[in-house]
Amino acid sequence: MQKWIFFVLFILAGVLGLGVLFQDISGRQEAREAEAAASKGQQLKIIASNWQFDQKDYTIKSGEPTKVSLMLKEGVHAVHIKAGGVEIKLDKENPSQQVTFDAPGTYDIECVLPCGEGHANMKSKLVVQ
Repeated sequence: MQKWIFFVLFILAGVLGLGVLFQDISGRQEAREAEAAASKGQQLKIIASNWQFDQKDYTIKSGEPTKVSLMLKEGVHAVHIKAGGVEIKLDKENPSQQVTFDAPGTYDIECVLPCGEGHANMKSKLVVQ
């Protein structure tokens, strides 16, 4: 009699465990789908190292949602971009921002956190087409 009770309890525990497992998997899948929907659009990744950005010019399309991200490879930097009516300030505490650039043109990207002897030359361009 006890064997049957333990067997039934074991089966119930297994079924409950599988239910929790599948619920967690579907929750993660929903989170990934929501993240993918939010990340639709363009990505602008700016990589900063000591006294330089990874590119001299960054090009994006106007009118599309853009996730602008700052990655610090070396040193501590803060980026400022003023593009038409959009102003972006990114740093270690605020590494990304979702914006839409509506005004085509060429805009300055500058490091605004004094980062050493080459700081004055730490500039790049954002080309919005």
